[in-house]
Amino acid sequence: MLTSKQRAQLKGIAAGLDTIVQIGKGGITENVISQVGGALAAREIIKGRVLENSLLTAREACDALSEACGAEQVQVIGSKFVLYKKNAKEPKIELVGEKKRK
Repeated sequence: MLTSKQRAQLKGIAAGLDTIVQIGKGGITENVISQVGGALAAREIIKGRVLENSLLTAREACDALSEACGAEQVQVIGSKFVLYKKNAKEPKIELVGEKKRK
């Protein structure tokens, strides 16, 4: 689980990111799940968007993808959402307060 400080840190990082995942009319397919999983492994944090022709809301898409990929939901605003999953082998983002727990 993310703390509020960690969530705020990730929101700040996400503000500068481009949207790399788009959920359209087809919804969340195996292909979308594998793309999101691969992107999370490479980047740890991704921004996605739900297109107007999609049958899902951004919240529903974020819920489904986070469950399918084992990722944390950072935020959902309008049609956009942000997911985070720590790379266990090569972490790229050091979250606030992580050092104290180790």
